[in-house]
Amino acid sequence: MKQKILFLLVSLLAFMQTNAQCAMCRAVLESEEGQSTAEGINDGIMFLMAIPYIIVGTIGYFIYRTYSKSRKP
Repeated sequence: MKQKILFLLVSLLAFMQTNAQCAMCRAVLESEEGQSTAEGINDGIMFLMAIPYIIVGTIGYFIYRTYSKSRKP
């Protein structure tokens, strides 16, 4: 249990602030007046972020369903 707590504390305290946007993307997004490109990039990021959660949730649901069926008498 101590190892888990230590790992959690190190994970929360020892993170590095990063800037994930490349220099070219930043220049285009900052120079545009209408901000439509920025909105498009943000939508793309949200789409890419949602897909792994959907996949993991689906796999978890099927594992749960299989496990609960096998436990019924």
